[in-house]
Amino acid sequence: MEIGVDSFVAILPDPATGKPPSPTDRMVDLLREVQVADQVGLDIFGIGEHHRAEFLDSAPAVILAAAAARTSRIRLTSAVTVLSAVDPVRTFQEFATLDLISGGRAELVVGRGSFGEAFPLFGFDPRNYDALFAEKLDLLLKLRDGTRIEWSGQFRPPLRGEGVYPRPQQARLPIWTGVGGTPQSFVRAGTLGLPLMIAIIGGTFERFRPLVDLYREAGAHAGHDPASLKVGVHAMGFVGDTDEAARNAFFPGWAHLTGTVGRERGWSPPSRAQFDHMAGPEGAFLIGEPVTVARKILSASAALGGLSRITFQMSTASLETVAMQRSIELLGNEVAPIVRYAAG
Repeated sequence: MEIGVDSFVAILPDPATGKPPSPTDRMVDLLREVQVADQVGLDIFGIGEHHRAEFLDSAPAVILAAAAARTSRIRLTSAVTVLSAVDPVRTFQEFATLDLISGGRAELVVGRGSFGEAFPLFGFDPRNYDALFAEKLDLLLKLRDGTRIEWSGQFRPPLRGEGVYPRPQQARLPIWTGVGGTPQSFVRAGTLGLPLMIAIIGGTFERFRPLVDLYREAGAHAGHDPASLKVGVHAMGFVGDTDEAARNAFFPGWAHLTGTVGRERGWSPPSRAQFDHMAGPEGAFLIGEPVTVARKILSASAALGGLSRITFQMSTASLETVAMQRSIELLGNEVAPIVRYAAG
């Protein structure tokens, strides 16, 4: 099982002072976090895409290129690219370039996005939310497989054999589909034979098993090799020296961001009791000391019929960079070996 970290490059107030870091300092810290992940042997580091004041990840390919120049082995991916609101040609070019800079370590996770800011920002109608994604995914997959293609669609001018360059170092740039909880999204990923990345930010892992089964059934029905139907999970996660220390470190940032988004969406204010339940044995937060977290990863894999990848969304922790790096070190040096040994 591959283990890694996803970051939204959140810029949060320090719990002690109430003041956020400067954007420049936060970006320096983020790049150091990627270096630490590389040094401790983690498999993957992902950068999300948002267009909000709370996050600095509106240009993930740029951040990943900077990370590529500072690392040697870790794979670098988006988490996720909001494909519905971008030009697939430009996206392919950016990640092909990243692949060359990184020596063949680039990947893409593409999705429709859980926030709506990108649609008006780039001139798209959110009522075409799913149609935009389906069409642009079709184009992106064709671009991966051919330099000069003939293609036409509803939302973008046609391609009539123009060359799309550069080509990546990898023969086939890995493209995962990021999904939430919509059955149609799981079926689409399975039908296309694309690896699946599930964002599980609440509830339990078990409740996603019927959707994962649906994905695998759709893939089998379409004739894809079951071995190619990889399943990954993106979940809230943080590793500390004790369960209590990890929870106390993660809660303030999680409450701040969840409260901000929740007010926009009419949710009830987040509570510590709600958080502790999610971080407990039945919840989907991977938060605790190394053995606790390793056991929970293995439990999640069993619940979902086997996982190929799991990534920790750590960037909602309101911590100084030294503490964040410590969490990444614990994930790579203590959690990952337990999981890899148990998984064979």
